[in-house]
Amino acid sequence: KPFISLTTVIKEASFFSNSVGLHKDSVPRFCLTQLHRPSAADELSFQQRLETCTSSRQVFRLLRSVEILSDTMAAAALHSVADLEQEGTALRDPTVLEDDTIRALCFQLEQDSERLTDAGLVSALLACTRLCLDPWSTLMVQLKSESQTRLDRGQFTVGQLCTLGQAMLAVEGPGSGMLEQVMVQIQKQEPAQWGLPDLVAVYRLLQSSVGEDGKYRDLLNAMHTHAVTVTSRMDPAAVSGVLNALVTLNQMQAMPLVISLCKQAVRHVHNFTDEELTCVLGALMHFGHSDHYFVKAMEKLVPTMAFTSHPETVTKVAQFFGHRNILSFAVFDAVAESFVYRASDYSTSQVARQIMAFGKLGYLPPNESQLFRKIEAILHSSYSQFQPGTLLNLLHACILVERFPVNFLSKVFSSYFPQQLQYQNEVIDRGVLAQLTQLYMTVKLECPFYEVKLFKDATPETRAHTLTSDWGWGGWLLPFTYIVCAKLKLTEHWQIRVTEQVTKWIPFYEIEKRHTKVSVVEYLHQRIFPHTYRLSW
Repeated sequence: KPFISLTTVIKEASFFSNSVGLHKDSVPRFCLTQLHRPSAADELSFQQRLETCTSSRQVFRLLRSVEILSDTMAAAALHSVADLEQEGTALRDPTVLEDDTIRALCFQLEQDSERLTDAGLVSALLACTRLCLDPWSTLMVQLKSESQTRLDRGQFTVGQLCTLGQAMLAVEGPGSGMLEQVMVQIQKQEPAQWGLPDLVAVYRLLQSSVGEDGKYRDLLNAMHTHAVTVTSRMDPAAVSGVLNALVTLNQMQAMPLVISLCKQAVRHVHNFTDEELTCVLGALMHFGHSDHYFVKAMEKLVPTMAFTSHPETVTKVAQFFGHRNILSFAVFDAVAESFVYRASDYSTSQVARQIMAFGKLGYLPPNESQLFRKIEAILHSSYSQFQPGTLLNLLHACILVERFPVNFLSKVFSSYFPQQLQYQNEVIDRGVLAQLTQLYMTVKLECPFYEVKLFKDATPETRAHTLTSDWGWGGWLLPFTYIVCAKLKLTEHWQIRVTEQVTKWIPFYEIEKRHTKVSVVEYLHQRIFPHTYRLSW
């Protein structure tokens, strides 16, 4: 029978002792014993061998080769299968659950759930949720029931409570009654007495939507205070995990902890995984913090990883240095060189975010001609894949380094582009309007041969509304804080031209008398469209 929900399993006899033993028959059988638990060294060796498995079939072969398994080893094997097969909220290959080995193992976990250790019980339950098993399968119901019994008795440690909380969050969501009971018991504990693994586990549980909306503020503040004292002992995963949790929970009051974690991150820069480094850089941007020693460490690291690291990690590096206004040639030269080498690896968003960092810092790389040829090639081949805001960000970044993408402006200055932006973002904010202004004005000033018909199909009212927001105000701030001023002329064909002579100035002193946007709109409409009834917008 199919075993996807784990409600039907191979019915083998139970052998009651303290570990899971494997019977070498054609069909594997596991049993729980209360004798002959494997040593700590054996468990560690098994875990290390699990980490070398690259497929579920290898995990199953490993299970068949081991004489004795503890319940925690059995749960670890299930987690390993989940690591290899999990893809979003489903399994890449659901048929792995039909394998005789995993069927027999799950059957015995179900039959002897009362004899599992506390750690083995909650770990097995979490592994089952990661394997996307039916919450109402016999195995899941049995594991949840036993967990509830032990939770009521208050016998779980902090770490075990966190594992149970993650499992119930996956099964029942943030409104789970068991999850609420877990959090009540955690709050009764004193964070200052927690070990480092327990502290990190609680941060991760709170991050998983449990601690949002200001809930558990006192608990979090106590945890921050304790965490500052133990950051020097945190490994790369802990540093990254805690920083990521602080971002999700928006703990802006935890700056002493952020600073301490940044110092510890310096020690681990070369040991972070791509995912961990991405989280660290994102957190430092979120909190607006950087450290001189961290920057120096990154300058040594980036040239060694830019060609091989995950595209999002390389992109996050560029974003971090751009966000912190740090023009490091060691970093950006490596990023630019790797961009040319592996441009096809990057998504449209990643392309735009890297070039935005270049534009913000006014950086042109030594290989600028190759880089911009790559950008042009990407725009030609993937133009339709760019979201409107992403395309605008990329083109705007190009003009900031004096590269003028005139071949790709027709879409941006079409009458449909503002509608697309509104569809994407609901509202067009002043930043977007400022980008459009700078893009248009720069092209008109630097590329007089290029004729731009600005929103040529738009109504007069739409153009007037645009003018009241940013267009036509004669000046704007660039990222490097210079102010560029220009004169605008609205032609009879509804085009805005940059010119040295205008037919008539709009008196600035009259504008300054208007203190609300509504009054400015009314004033401009009267001056520009004196004979047209103004529609509401």
